[in-house]
Amino acid sequence: MGTHGILLQLRLLLDEAITYKTKKESLRIAREGVRSSREKKLAGELEYFKGQIDLINGKFVSAIEHFDAAIRFNPLDGAAYNDRALCMVEIGIIDEALPYFDKGIEVEPDYATIYHNKGWLLNNIGRYTEALRCFKKALELEPDRAVSYESIAAALVNMRDWKGALEAYNRVLELLKPGYSRTIKLQIKQRIKEIEKRL
Repeated sequence: MGTHGILLQLRLLLDEAITYKTKKESLRIAREGVRSSREKKLAGELEYFKGQIDLINGKFVSAIEHFDAAIRFNPLDGAAYNDRALCMVEIGIIDEALPYFDKGIEVEPDYATIYHNKGWLLNNIGRYTEALRCFKKALELEPDRAVSYESIAAALVNMRDWKGALEAYNRVLELLKPGYSRTIKLQIKQRIKEIEKRL
């Protein structure tokens, strides 16, 4: 695996850790990305992983600065646009975040996480049908993406489609790997129980 391959693997591991594992594990991977990027003298990657550390630690404004720097070094870094948009949402800049998701999709159309996160935002602002399209596109790219099924379930709950939501939550349980947070599994099981009461 080449230099960029190792860093890509770290990016994928970090995405998974942020979604399903602990803050400690996420920070460990992000710090490894910083170390590797410095060692290989890859300034764009260094900025990206520094941004990740700030994002994980809730320092959203400085994270945006790092992601902007990463984008300047590599304008085709869809993940940097994605994570910049997430930071914007965290500090309350909602409407302006959507174009950053769109730019990330434009430059990296095969990266499922961007579609997923755009869908997450659309779902949270009440645009459920558009959100579902984004989650389904994420699943076209990564069919076993548990978090996208979880988000589909959340959108279907918002649309009062209890049967569809139940199916999606059950699919999440099938896809969760053994090493994932036990808390996540318990939360999904609780949501399933709540939906079953409505059926």
